Amino acid sequence: LEEAKGDFDKALEAMRKKGLTKAEKRGEREARQGLVGNYNHDNRIGVVVEVNCETDFVARNEIFVNLVKDVAMHIAASNPEFVSANDIPANLREDAKKEFAEKAKADGKPASMIDNIVEGMLKKHFAEKCLLDQPFVKNPDQTVGEYVKEHIAKLGENIIVRRFARIQLGEKV
Repeated sequence: LEEAKGDFDKALEAMRKKGLTKAEKRGEREARQGLVGNYNHDNRIGVVVEVNCETDFVARNEIFVNLVKDVAMHIAASNPEFVSANDIPANLREDAKKEFAEKAKADGKPASMIDNIVEGMLKKHFAEKCLLDQPFVKNPDQTVGEYVKEHIAKLGENIIVRRFARIQLGEKV
């Protein structure tokens, strides 16, 4: 509060940034404990998600358990295809890149701008398909990745959403 000269909102923001900075440092530590959580929506959509942490002590913590439930519920609601951008197959990325480049050329965009335009289109396209980049359903002002980082700061351990599976009744595979 002193650093922010009495401005409560600035002080809170500074505290969050410090917590998230520490959370990013924790990201290097190995996380092999955790939970396999599930969520069933109306007996029509089912989700299984693996979320890892560093210790079984944290895995049993109510805050962590609620995080896993929230992530599973989000997956049911938003239907992501990948956990993060790192999980997108190269061939899928290349196909989308070619498609967006052709579209930009067809729209008459300057050749010098096409690479930047295509990169922006790729980022937006895959952000909708990557769990950690999606706006969190309970708070659209933050992404699922930011929500997980918030819990890393709260719990003091590295947390990783490892994988998930989503099944919807009547959906073709």
